[in-house]
Amino acid sequence: MNPLIVANWKCNPESLKEAKVLLGKIIKGADGFGGAEIVICPPSIFISSLVEKGPVKFGVQNCFWEDKGAFTGEISVKMIEDIGCEYVIVGHSERRKMGETNEKINLKIKKILESKITPILCIGETLEEREEGMAFEVLEEQVKRCLDKISKEKAKRVVLAYEPIWAIGTGNFADAKKIEEVRIFLEKILVGKYDKKTAESIKIIYGGSVDSSNISAYLVGAEMDGVLVGGSSLKADEFLKSIKSAKAE
Repeated sequence: MNPLIVANWKCNPESLKEAKVLLGKIIKGADGFGGAEIVICPPSIFISSLVEKGPVKFGVQNCFWEDKGAFTGEISVKMIEDIGCEYVIVGHSERRKMGETNEKINLKIKKILESKITPILCIGETLEEREEGMAFEVLEEQVKRCLDKISKEKAKRVVLAYEPIWAIGTGNFADAKKIEEVRIFLEKILVGKYDKKTAESIKIIYGGSVDSSNISAYLVGAEMDGVLVGGSSLKADEFLKSIKSAKAE
């Protein structure tokens, strides 16, 4: 299975011009690579000017669960699909911090799965929760509540992104052995909720200060199906180096 490499640009860069330059460098460098599925998730306001056919796919960083209506500031799944995006990130810890609940994430995933778009469901524990021995409990609750009443067939399309909050944007690289333990635990949760075949169809990726120096540890050592890259995806040379490292494994 080819690794899934997702770049979350978050609220960066500051201008469309900069975004075009960054994307251009990535596309030029990634063209002909093969062996990895690359997804770029820029700020939504730039997407219509960036989406094009080529060696990378595109996604958005958030969505809403209604198709249209009086929902100021929201973006519907149909709008996302119409513009040519194939992925949507939901449940990111930075969104949860702003009030996004497991119940709202569940509504979003259900709506996304009515389309052909792939949802990337982010889950993760805080440092305090990990230190108190609650990490697995927190992750299990997030998985079960976010995937509540989602069928086996639809669940197979979900990408599960484990992002420990204490590692996101901190430079605190998580030990690959600990990440492997989490992957095994998540697989057991999915088998219990669905079955082994369904669990094996759900990609589990890792995010949290990922760069070219540690990507192999997560893809090979922890046997993750891919990575969600934040800060280092804003540096074209570094991001391309990560992609090359992923391809080499």
